[in-house]
Amino acid sequence: MKINSDDTIVAISTLAGFAGIGIVRLSGPAALNIASKIFHPKSKKKIKELSANTVHLGKITDGKKFVDEVLLTVMKAPKSYTREDIVEISCHGGPVPLKKTLELCVKYGARLADPGEFTKRAYLNGRIDLSQAEAVCDIIKAKTEAALSCAVSQLSGVLSEEINRQKSELVDILATIEAAIDYSEDEIPVIDGEKVLGKVEKIGTALEKILLTFQTGKIYRDGVRTAIIGKPNVGKSSILNVLVGQNRAIVTEIPGTTRDIIEETIDILGIPLILTDTAGIRKHSKDIVEKIGIERAQETLETADLVLFVLDSSSELSHEDFHIAELLVSKKVILVLNKSDKPSKIGNVSELEISAPVVTISASKNEGIEELKKIIYNLFITSDINTSDFILTNTRHKILIENALGSLDKAVVSVKDGLSEEFTATDLRSALNYLGEITGEVPTEEILDRIFSNFCVGK
Repeated sequence: MKINSDDTIVAISTLAGFAGIGIVRLSGPAALNIASKIFHPKSKKKIKELSANTVHLGKITDGKKFVDEVLLTVMKAPKSYTREDIVEISCHGGPVPLKKTLELCVKYGARLADPGEFTKRAYLNGRIDLSQAEAVCDIIKAKTEAALSCAVSQLSGVLSEEINRQKSELVDILATIEAAIDYSEDEIPVIDGEKVLGKVEKIGTALEKILLTFQTGKIYRDGVRTAIIGKPNVGKSSILNVLVGQNRAIVTEIPGTTRDIIEETIDILGIPLILTDTAGIRKHSKDIVEKIGIERAQETLETADLVLFVLDSSSELSHEDFHIAELLVSKKVILVLNKSDKPSKIGNVSELEISAPVVTISASKNEGIEELKKIIYNLFITSDINTSDFILTNTRHKILIENALGSLDKAVVSVKDGLSEEFTATDLRSALNYLGEITGEVPTEEILDRIFSNFCVGK
């Protein structure tokens, strides 16, 4: 996605469908001019004369044909999201007036925006750095308040500030070393290897501290894919319904009611839990539709981060339970003993040979559910991290910090082995470049295209 600074782009910036309002957004040098051709303010003022950061009532027309009554918002460069002239047209939120307004903008010179192009322009025009741009996408996709807090923190520049702080330390060390290399015959003090080592190791410690936040950050950002697994009629769908808080899945006394995959995302103490109800698993089935459901359940199991293995505590362990247990090797599992409102007949669940926390619940009575939530949370959040502080959520950032740490390790070895300063300088420069990629100082077009392609159109 190459950007032409002479282009003016346009997109519908609200979800498709019916709503109170919908927004068509223009950004670029011709934004005001294009708007003047289709918008007629009630005040009779010319669009170019309208003050920045003001809202105006008027009509959208196609020639003499009335299209919609709208509010037009004017934001002028450089004090706008993209640091370009921006016009936002708030139409009535039906698909027809939005589509017609969009078409008129294109007719008079705008180009349809690519996914994420508004934010990409904000980055390229220096309003935000690359990590902040990525945070915009995370804000839009946040599934819980904790995920939102992580994204907002990154957008505010907390992570960027910490990365820039370590880059500044690196630059100071590099400046000293390169001065000694370039002016070795002049009166430049000899490099103190121990001092350099101390500074490099201090930077490494700071980066490792950031890295330690990744596991938690990724969970808040991406969520935990959770499969509800068990034989037929153990209450899997009832558990989904009680966790979701509504009757999302059909519940009957007939075994095998659930045939297809049902997926819902819920908030478990800040963790987005992507919950999947599956067909009951049994080793043999003559029902063709049921067999397909079992196959899909097993496919879901393979990609799950967490398995809620549901057992009927009012029945003895069966061959089907042991068969399912064999499928759970190497998976993170919670044994959920359902139907605690009935007399227990299950016996010793350790016979399943699954090392996992055990929780007893009654989905029908909504008992034990809070304990189940706490167990899920404690399985994934093992440290107390403030989501409003810097926290690593992005795999790209994690890899770059790991690469930077690798380069710092090489620099330490160079100093300890008494190698020429050129080797140390090369490794430190490499670490600096890796950190620079996080904030977008040395991006490639390929990287930018990959990042912004994940955005929705209109942002």
